[in-house]
Amino acid sequence: MRSEVCALSSKYITLSSEVRGPESDRSERGKYLLAHVKLPHMTPAQPLNTQEERLWRALMRVLIVLPRSLDRDLVHATGLSLSEYSVLLNLSEAENGELRMVDLAAAASLSASRITRVVETLQSRGHVVKRRHDKDGRGNVTAVTPAGLARLRDAYPAHLESVRRRVVDRLDKESLASLVRQLEDVAGDLD
Repeated sequence: MRSEVCALSSKYITLSSEVRGPESDRSERGKYLLAHVKLPHMTPAQPLNTQEERLWRALMRVLIVLPRSLDRDLVHATGLSLSEYSVLLNLSEAENGELRMVDLAAAASLSASRITRVVETLQSRGHVVKRRHDKDGRGNVTAVTPAGLARLRDAYPAHLESVRRRVVDRLDKESLASLVRQLEDVAGDLD
């Protein structure tokens, strides 16, 4: 008997293929789970309708695949990774072109270990400099160099082309303002 293990709220529930029902009817499986699976500290939620399910699955695919595609495009065109581009971009927009490492990691959506590796790579190329924080000797500050700003300017057209081709030019211009407001609302509640 084939089974699937679902990790929900640190509890593991094994659902047999008979319980899951047909593969094509995901909303029915969701209704079954809501009706029969009780987890502590969870309130019942309405299952997603077909349109909501399509939106959710498309959004999850975009969140997973789009960064890889943009990174691949940027590396191919410029030799600069999307993470490196993001670090240079965030530094270029910061006051005095510098940020504390912890703030840079947050701005670029990178972990502490990943930001360290990216900054070390950029530093080895002369695109950034890292130094101890003047007032707090425990923290580091990273600043973009003129060479880093030039590298960012050179990479911008390729990144813009990729963003337009893969996302912006594919969106309905009539509903763009509404989509922006809705996504900003969702993003605003995530932090």
